[in-house]
Amino acid sequence: MNKLRIGLISVSDRASNGIYQDQGIPALESWLQTAVSSGFETLSRLIPDEQAMIEEAICELVDERGCHLVLTTGGTGPARRDVTSDATLAVADRIMPGFGEQMRQISLHYVPTAILSRQVGVIRKQALIVNLPGQPKSIKETLEGVKDESGKVLVLGIFASIPYCIQLLDGPYVETHSDVVAAFRPKSAVRPQ
Repeated sequence: MNKLRIGLISVSDRASNGIYQDQGIPALESWLQTAVSSGFETLSRLIPDEQAMIEEAICELVDERGCHLVLTTGGTGPARRDVTSDATLAVADRIMPGFGEQMRQISLHYVPTAILSRQVGVIRKQALIVNLPGQPKSIKETLEGVKDESGKVLVLGIFASIPYCIQLLDGPYVETHSDVVAAFRPKSAVRPQ
């Protein structure tokens, strides 16, 4: 069986230079462990806010390492050094605008500055690439969605759609722990357990 390969890219000048500990990759790894119930492996890269280096990391993870999913964290705002989205678009074969729209929709429930985010989702070859926020709390909210006190989902997180997208790209069948995030597929795409 084809195992899910996930590339994790944390984009930060300061963390990549050792000024402080990277929080993006540990937050992503921890969340994936709690959310994804099928087998997967991760490949991580910690790099500065340099467009050429981000492009190179995405291309390496997709083209050489065969990742089905690449999640980036950081570098998606309007500041001059925020070039993650530019790098992602530069190496994209196709744009998936719904991801950016939904990520901003989720974040707007928490902060009005969500409209400043330039996060995108794209496809390169067989892989889905999604730009996530830089803060661990925001990463979790974006992936899981907006929930009330009882845990009921009010606004769907983006990860609900990711397993089916990977399936449509001829990747592995990805299952999730529905108490964290329920993967959605049309009935015709659900495999019997």
